[in-house]
Amino acid sequence: MTVQEIGEQIHKQGIFTGGPLEYFDQAGRLQLYTLVREGMSPYSKVLDIGCGCLRGGYWLVRLLDADCYCGIEPNEVMLQAGIDHCLTPELLTLKRPRFDNNSRFDFSVFGMQFDVVVARSIWTHASKKQIEVMLDNFVSGTSPHAFLLTSYLPAVWYRPWHGDYTGGGWVGKSHECKKAGLVNHRREWIDGECRTRGLKLQQLNDAPFNGQYWLKVTKLAAGESV
Repeated sequence: MTVQEIGEQIHKQGIFTGGPLEYFDQAGRLQLYTLVREGMSPYSKVLDIGCGCLRGGYWLVRLLDADCYCGIEPNEVMLQAGIDHCLTPELLTLKRPRFDNNSRFDFSVFGMQFDVVVARSIWTHASKKQIEVMLDNFVSGTSPHAFLLTSYLPAVWYRPWHGDYTGGGWVGKSHECKKAGLVNHRREWIDGECRTRGLKLQQLNDAPFNGQYWLKVTKLAAGESV
């Protein structure tokens, strides 16, 4: 069975696959390619925030060494569908991926320092407070040379429906909501939040995928400035 067919099988069960169904395979492959290009190795300790039904985890669990993949997903039904369809009992035994259902973006539940954090299509639903929490946890829960790969939709001042999101909660489908939705954030605001935490923000040159742009966050080295 192909990865796309796995996504279609999950979708037929009435379970959200994390984005447009037609991109199920492509989105996971693109994420894997970008992570490897930006510095992820098989021995990197990787945290997948909002891992969903493992459209990205399908590839990561297979590539990474044992005990290197961790995923956070509050939607237990969605996550279990991913484990059942995207992984196998043999893979679970061999690679020992770990999962948690917390909705606090809490890295510490795994008791390790991560080298790579990926949050594909998470900031496109998250409030500014939630993004701040993720950045704080990135600072405290990762190794000195770690990077965070995330995606966002830039706020556009001349399009009010694409304006800067200032609400206090998550927007879109989740373990608590069945209504779709997306939010936009100003690049300048994200950059400022990174700077205050000693982090450097870079927008990658990749063409947008499904309207979203990749952002890479890294820690400033001693004496380094932006």
